[in-house]
Formats: sequence, structure tokens, C-alpha cells
Amino acid sequence: MDAAWLEERGIASNLRAYYVKNGWLEQPVRSVYKRPRGTLSWQQVVISLQTLLLRTPFYVGGRTALELQGFAHYLAHETKTVHLYGPEKPPAWLDKLNLPQRFVYHNSATLFRNDPITQGLGSLAWNVAEGTGRDLARFQGGSLTSLAWGQWDWPLTLSQPERAYLEMLDELPRHESFHQADMIMQSAANFSPRRLQKLLTDCDSVKVKRLFFYFADRHTHAWLKRLDKTAIDLGKGKRMLVPGGKLDPVYLITVPEDLNAVS
Repeated sequence: MDAAWLEERGIASNLRAYYVKNGWLEQPVRSVYKRPRGTLSWQQVVISLQTLLLRTPFYVGGRTALELQGFAHYLAHETKTVHLYGPEKPPAWLDKLNLPQRFVYHNSATLFRNDPITQGLGSLAWNVAEGTGRDLARFQGGSLTSLAWGQWDWPLTLSQPERAYLEMLDELPRHESFHQADMIMQSAANFSPRRLQKLLTDCDSVKVKRLFFYFADRHTHAWLKRLDKTAIDLGKGKRMLVPGGKLDPVYLITVPEDLNAVS
């Protein structure tokens, strides 16, 4: 927690200094405090942002959420970058914690309309006394979920794989690769068509929607037939995503030459 959180609860600066001096609190960086429970992890930091420091709510999305839900064999085996989504930037001290992971912030309002963050994710604070909270199923067709982390099973809120995949596609081609996106789609047999329909209908990015169907057509999972493409706005005109790439005649996007036309 930060100094402001403690101040709101009547723990003034002199008392905080006393707690630190006696080893009851540790101070990783200026104005940030933690209980002396071993090495600080990125999960602890994010869960604290989500359950205690609720001025601005965040969830883990994109590549990081995919890694945490079993897609790590197509991505990095060790989390090096934590993709955080929220309506405002996280506190500046987040990047000063000297963790081995790097935090990357994304504005959650730019990709989806009817975004769950703007509908009150922060009100779902974890009730420590009762061990309850975070009814995430009603948001964006259930596109957020939580994983139990640590010995106390604290809830780490993150994107469901369907949403995380669309968030990852939003990073193509500058920060993610076509090959990795293709490999993840290959293993996406269990994607939910109901969740996908809601997400794709609400998605504001023509690029993301065209990329999604481009990769989906290559692997023809059973859920693809259950999507109503006519209800999804794919825009008009060509989109150059890869300079010098080949133009896909169906979705009018340029893709890498070395990406095979069939899976």
C-alpha cells in the first residue's frame, strides 16, 4: 500500500516511520510500504492495486493473461512483462519497485466499448473478513476472470483468454508477432463463441477484428461456425499492417509473406 492509503486510515508519517524502524513494515521505495513477508512479487503488487488501492482499477491482460492461463508454451516461459489495463495510468511508483518484470500500461477504454472497467470493477473489492467479492461473470460477457494466487489464495483479476487474445492482436505488428498469434489461435479450440461474439461486437478496432477472423479461418475451430460475422463491423478498404507484405484478399490486410496461407 502507499502512504496515502495509510494516511486515510489514520496512520500518519511519524507512525509509519516508527513501524518501519521496528520492522513491522518495510519501505521498498519512497511512500510505498509492505508487510515483511519475503521477496516482493509482481503478483502482490497487482493484487494490491486491484483489492486495496482502488482509486483506479486495473486488470492483467494481453500476452500476460495468456501466459497465466496455459498459453506459455507458445509465449515466454517466464513473465518478463506485465500488461496492465485500466482507465488511467497506474501510480508512478510502480516502475520504481526494482522488480525483474516490466509493467506496460494500456488504456482499457480504447479497444472495447461497454468496457467492464468503466462499469465499476473497482467496486468489487475483496472482503478480507468474509473472503468474498469479485463477481466478474457479468462484465463484458464474462470476459474477466480471477486466479487464486499465493498461500492465501488472493484473487488476481485478468482477462479471459478470448479477451486477452484480442488485446494481444491489438499489439500487432509492432509489439507482438504474427507467428505467435497464429500459434495461439491453433490451440484455441476451447474459446467460447458466446464470449467472442460479445467481445467482437463491442470491439472498436477494425484491425483487431480482421486479424481475429484471418487467424480463425486458418484453423477452423468448431466455435467459428457459431459466430455471427454479419453482426460485426469489419470496416471498409485495405489496411497495410506489414509494409511489403502480401494482401489477404478476404480481409484486405497485409500479412507477412512467410506466413503460410494454410495452417
